[in-house]
Amino acid sequence: MIKMSILLAPNLAKRLNEYADFYAGAYCCRQEVVKLVPFMLHAFLKSDSAFKRKQKS
Repeated sequence: MIKMSILLAPNLAKRLNEYADFYAGAYCCRQEVVKLVPFMLHAFLKSDSAFKRKQKS
């Protein structure tokens, strides 16, 4: 694992906290935003078709 620090706009930080609240309700499991973000980024990169095409070339 590699630790990274990032700066977020306040509205994005708020939305990520809202997502963590949603996640806790939907999956009956509270997770901190810092634990959810790597999975969210992984899903984003996996779903980006332009990025996948670039990786194949």
